[in-house]
Amino acid sequence: MKSSPHRPSIELLFKRGLGSAEIARRLQISSSTVRNVVAAIKKRGDASEVKKSGRPRSVNTRNTRAIIKKRIIRNDGLSLNRMASQLGIARSTVQSIVKNDLKLKSYKLRRGQYLSDKSKAMRLEKCRKLLQHFQVRRVSDVIWTDEKIFTIEPLPNRQNQRQLLSKDDSMSPKRRLAHNRLFPKSVMVWAGITATGKTPLVFIERNVKINSEVYQKIVLMDNLLPWVTQHFAGGPFILQQDWAPSHGSRSTLAVLEAHFPGFLDKNLWPASSPDLNPMDFSVWGMLEGKIAGK
Repeated sequence: MKSSPHRPSIELLFKRGLGSAEIARRLQISSSTVRNVVAAIKKRGDASEVKKSGRPRSVNTRNTRAIIKKRIIRNDGLSLNRMASQLGIARSTVQSIVKNDLKLKSYKLRRGQYLSDKSKAMRLEKCRKLLQHFQVRRVSDVIWTDEKIFTIEPLPNRQNQRQLLSKDDSMSPKRRLAHNRLFPKSVMVWAGITATGKTPLVFIERNVKINSEVYQKIVLMDNLLPWVTQHFAGGPFILQQDWAPSHGSRSTLAVLEAHFPGFLDKNLWPASSPDLNPMDFSVWGMLEGKIAGK
C-alpha cells in the first residue's frame, strides 16, 4: 500500500469513533485510502507504516536515473544496450527507468522531405493551382517521370535485416557478413509511368552527367517522344518532371514546348515534393526491392 501523509489524522479520528466515510469527507481524501489505513490499525493496533521486506533498491537509484536522463538529453537516439553496457547494469533496468521513471517511449523516425516555412507556403500555393488545373485536365493523362541512382550493393538495414539460412550456410562468414565497398557500382536510371502504361527504362552511361543536351537527346527525343507517339496515338497527355537544372534550361524548355505541350511548368509543380510523384514514393522503392534479390 502506498504511504499516505494522512495516516496520523485518520488514526486519531478513527480512535474518536468516526466511521471511514466521515473521515474521508472531513479530510477530503478517497474512502479507499481511509479503509486501508483503518484495516492496518485493526490488524496492528496503529497506523505506522510497515517496513517493506526484500532486497532494497540498489541499481535504480536517483543517481542512476539522473545519469540516464542526462545522456538521453544529450542524445535521444542512444541505444539502451550501449547505455546499459557503459553503466554496467542490466538492459532491463535501463528500460524500466526509461519507461517507468522517465516516462519515455521509443518511436521509429519517419523520413520526410525538409520544407522551410517559405517552401511550405509556396508548395501550398502551387498545390492549389494544381487542383484548379486538374478540374479541366485528367490526372490519368499525366506521365510521372524521375531519375534515380541505383547502387548495385544496397546498404543493409542493420536493425531489421535478417537471413533465412540452413545450419551449414549459417557457419559461412561469407553468408553472414554484408560486404560494402568504398565506392560501390551504381547506375543512373530514368523512367516514367502513366495510369495506362510505363515508359522504357533509360540507363545513363557511367560518368555521363545529365546536362541539358543529354536530357534532351537521350531521354526526351530518343526515348520518351517515340513512346508517347505510340502510346497516346495523338491523344492528350501531360508531362511531369522535377526541375533539376537540365530540366529547366532555356533549350530544354524549347524542346518541351515543341514536342510536349501542356507539360507541368514551374508555376504548377512545387519544388521538394517527392511525396506527390508516384515514381518517388512508390515505384523506385519497389524496384530497389527487386534488385536487392539474387
